[in-house]
Amino acid sequence: MSIELPPPIPPQQLLQAMAMQPEPHLRQVIDRVNDSFEYWDTVKYRPCPDGITTRDLWTLVKAARAKSAISVWERYGVTLSLTNSMQRLCHEFDVKWGVEVSAMDDDKHRYLLSSLMEEAISSSQMEGASTTRRVAKEMLRRQIRPRDRSQQMIANNYATIQFIVAHKDEPLTEALLLQIHSLMTVGTLPSEQDSGRFRTNNEVVVENGITHEVVHTPPPFEEIPQFVSELCRFFNAAESSEFIHPLIRGIVIHFMVAYVHPFVDGNGRTARALFYWYMLRQGYRLTEYLSISRVIARSKVSYEKAFLHTEADGMDIGYFVAYHLKVIELAFKELAEYISRKEQQRKDALQLMRLGGINPRQAQVVRMLMDEPTAMLTVKDLCAKFLISPTTAKADITGLMVLGLLDEIPLNLVKRAYVRSADFDRRYAALLPTKP
Repeated sequence: MSIELPPPIPPQQLLQAMAMQPEPHLRQVIDRVNDSFEYWDTVKYRPCPDGITTRDLWTLVKAARAKSAISVWERYGVTLSLTNSMQRLCHEFDVKWGVEVSAMDDDKHRYLLSSLMEEAISSSQMEGASTTRRVAKEMLRRQIRPRDRSQQMIANNYATIQFIVAHKDEPLTEALLLQIHSLMTVGTLPSEQDSGRFRTNNEVVVENGITHEVVHTPPPFEEIPQFVSELCRFFNAAESSEFIHPLIRGIVIHFMVAYVHPFVDGNGRTARALFYWYMLRQGYRLTEYLSISRVIARSKVSYEKAFLHTEADGMDIGYFVAYHLKVIELAFKELAEYISRKEQQRKDALQLMRLGGINPRQAQVVRMLMDEPTAMLTVKDLCAKFLISPTTAKADITGLMVLGLLDEIPLNLVKRAYVRSADFDRRYAALLPTKP
């Protein structure tokens, strides 16, 4: 993935721009550029005020960023140009993370499992796992043994996230970092000895998956021990000389692991897992319900560009922070939409339960059959969906059959499936209470 390098700015010219007080109309343009943390390849096409060239605008943008820059990782010269937009989003997230998701009270455990699965599947698919989401979820729900490398990657990711949730309050150590990588990569690397071990040479590069162009050469492997020591201090520090918001610190951790590339493979999955762990450790418990990797997977090109722009523009991590905060914002939006759907389903369930002799699970099944007339259910499906025993699932199905809402069909000599009855609409309408 080739990117255009920004034009160089002589130090004296940058200092002069930092001392300027741009006119209000020009200030607005600069602020808009920095709110979305645009790179040069976008800025150069922006309409400029009279008398200002795109290079002048870029210089003023860089000057504004330099004024707010803080050092976040001195060894590699990583800085962050902190913008008003970043600080506003961090505040909004703090408020949102502090809100109890009351609409999910009855479904928290089930939704939590679904979110963990989504995180594991999406993070693995970004690294090449080709199994479909449906097949992957079926494998995880029913604890089916992985059949190939793709399924193994997803199973590993899921096991790793569960391990992190169980150990969320522990400090990061070198041993735990290696254990995370081992859990994440076992049975998926060309050389099994590379699982749970730092790389021992400089033969690792990051390539474009299509063109095989080298887009990043990690620091020498000799620097990995020092980096891991710094990473653990940064991860575990209760406070530092300069305050960095926990969300941004988690994003920095994500970036640095991917940048240094301490492992032969699995760096991206490990980096995203560490971000997840850091958020939980800092008390952001709602992280468990956000499918962040799913949003990243849908914008994989932008994700990769955020790394490249950071490295191409003097290691200003603002590009990656701005991107990642937008991802979290979208993940929150999806969670809000889910909660809205759950509230509507609750209302629908109340109507369905007026049928009489029908429980909330059966009401959800009826609702599903109304939305998906061709749906086919099994006892195992209901067990996985509602986390109930086969006996309870069978009782729910039998009850719906007695009401004439389900028909049984044979799958083979032993297995049975259940579908919407041929007389479903009439039976459903007949069961509804008659209005006075």
